[in-house]
Amino acid sequence: MQSQNPMIADFVKLVNGAAGTFAGMTREAQQSARERIKETVGGLDFVSREEFEAVKAMAAKAREENEALAKRLDALEGKGK
Repeated sequence: MQSQNPMIADFVKLVNGAAGTFAGMTREAQQSARERIKETVGGLDFVSREEFEAVKAMAAKAREENEALAKRLDALEGKGK
């Protein structure tokens, strides 16, 4: 059973319009936030996992070579005395 009161009908239209406007504002705010995050993250220089692992392996190899050279230098200095 619908109400024939025009005041109630106008109030219902007003509430429906406000709800639609609020939903639109929410979507717009979410989209704006996503765009700002994309811009912020896009400007950062991230490396891939593969690149990170490759550099990590290179650093480990360099450390091993450094330790070997240090032992060799100690041995040479020990022989020179």
